[in-house]
Amino acid sequence: MNLFASFMRTVVPIVAGLLLTLLVRIGVDFDSASVASVVTTVLTGAYYTTFRLLESLAVKLHSRPLATVAGILLGWAAPPDYAGTVHPAQTTTEHSS
Repeated sequence: MNLFASFMRTVVPIVAGLLLTLLVRIGVDFDSASVASVVTTVLTGAYYTTFRLLESLAVKLHSRPLATVAGILLGWAAPPDYAGTVHPAQTTTEHSS
């Protein structure tokens, strides 16, 4: 299941980048395939970064609905949980006196 979640969180932003590129392309004439590729890459990166940051912010604010919406827009409602991974919120530090 985690592999599927990871796959979806990769593919959905790529598809979103493609759709955003198509929207930008309306009214804009790209003469070069390389320019279109750069625009797709930039928009895909911007899309992923925006919703990943929003998801992280929602977790810090304890806003489960916002985190869920951001996650869905990334292709899966929650970040993948990889076995053996320790999350920063789960770690504790002990200080010796």
